[in-house]
Amino acid sequence: MLIFLVIVLIAVIILASAIKVVREYERGVIFRLGRLIGAKGPGLFFVIPLIDQFAKVDLRVVTMDVPKQSLITRDNVPVTVDAVVYFRVMEAEDAITKVENYRGATSLISQTTLRSIIGQSELDELLTQRDKINEALQLIIDEKTDPWGIKVSAVEIKEVVLPEELKRAMARQAETERERRAKIISAEGEYQAAEKLSQAAEIIAQNPIALQLRYLQTLNDISAENASTIVFPIPLEMLQVFSKPSVKD
Repeated sequence: MLIFLVIVLIAVIILASAIKVVREYERGVIFRLGRLIGAKGPGLFFVIPLIDQFAKVDLRVVTMDVPKQSLITRDNVPVTVDAVVYFRVMEAEDAITKVENYRGATSLISQTTLRSIIGQSELDELLTQRDKINEALQLIIDEKTDPWGIKVSAVEIKEVVLPEELKRAMARQAETERERRAKIISAEGEYQAAEKLSQAAEIIAQNPIALQLRYLQTLNDISAENASTIVFPIPLEMLQVFSKPSVKD
């Protein structure tokens, strides 16, 4: 009876080790006596205990941070850059058989590619054309990891850290540029105002009465202030009507 119980227990253990279950987002890569059988799943399947070896591979998108890299741009500016890589395993067999650790290998390739691309770019490109650099990083990393059955869907540069001295220099440059634009706008306004005044002077010169009307309009505008005291000259032409006619001999 004891022997029977032992046999049943051993059979249950062997049967339990033969049953494998993988989730919808996983695949099970099976090796039989060292030879690749293939990937199975999702769901329930059986393996031969003590003969088959089983490895699970996650097929979900992996978000991996690329450590900060201290780099020198093409125009000799020191920067510190980090990024994030989005990838997933497309072929579970290749991810197991063609690279020892696909996560670690992808991380190292991402670091070296980031250093290479930033070293070939100027600071202005890094700050203003980040989408272009992200696309170049994604294409190169995806090409290098494709033999491992990995698809890199996106690479994004998260942060570009500049030296404090360079930040202050860029701030001064931006301030100077704003002052230059303000002076140009002011000069353009003065030029347009001068043009309008010149046109108004030509119109008034053609009709002298317009100057008197403008004079009266100005007085009316000034009189809107109740506390104002207005002193204005009277044209001599207006006083001629009060002058006495000369006596002829």
